[in-house]
Amino acid sequence: MSQRTPGPSVMSKAFAILGAFSPDRPRLRLVEICRVTGLKAATAHRLLAELVEWGALDKLEDGRYRVGMRLWEIGSLSPRSRTLREIARPFMQDLYEATRENVHLAVLRDAQVLYVEKFFGRRSIRVPTHIGERLPLHPTGAGKVLLAFAPPALQERVMRAGLRRFTPNTIIRPGTLGRVLGDVRRTGIATCVEELTPGAVSVAAPILDSRRRTVAALSLVVHSSPDTADRMRPAVRTAAAGISRALAEAEDPY
Repeated sequence: MSQRTPGPSVMSKAFAILGAFSPDRPRLRLVEICRVTGLKAATAHRLLAELVEWGALDKLEDGRYRVGMRLWEIGSLSPRSRTLREIARPFMQDLYEATRENVHLAVLRDAQVLYVEKFFGRRSIRVPTHIGERLPLHPTGAGKVLLAFAPPALQERVMRAGLRRFTPNTIIRPGTLGRVLGDVRRTGIATCVEELTPGAVSVAAPILDSRRRTVAALSLVVHSSPDTADRMRPAVRTAAAGISRALAEAEDPY
């Protein structure tokens, strides 16, 4: 007697719906959710109603859905995320006050850079980063730091997957990127000159835990000028070192 392969569970279907939302797709209609998830309309509609009732999703007046505050509230309870962000904020605030430019805190997630905190103002150069957004590792300062100190297997996987070009300055040759990552490991600082955003320079440094492992990256993204990187490196190093020290001293950082 043949055995039927069990289909996806209700929970996996709900997770698929939540996973359909992204920074590029923050608001979705039922038909779009069905297209992304492969769920039938009746199934998706029933699960959406339950997710809205629980607060995981909001239903807007135009019929589209977006992620609800309940998920944000639950995510903020993560000990690692909360402690890292709380420790980093005062140092990030100081760096922002000194520069009035974009200050990012980022971590490595699924071979991408995930931004978990950001300070910026009206004078800051506009860059395509938001809290909770993911970007490729290779064209960003924070991403280069995280990739440089990641396991060699991950580095190889990123390079084999292909390096997308965002601007004429984006490094897309694996050999060149490999040499750049070696410099990052040697100097403890990464610099991206207009590799993701024209007119923007990113300077980043690693944040270390008590075991001297790179667990995050601090980056400063500023308007491009001939001496921008040289002027900003000491400030970024100092702020990252301060966060690392405070994180190592935390009683239970994770």
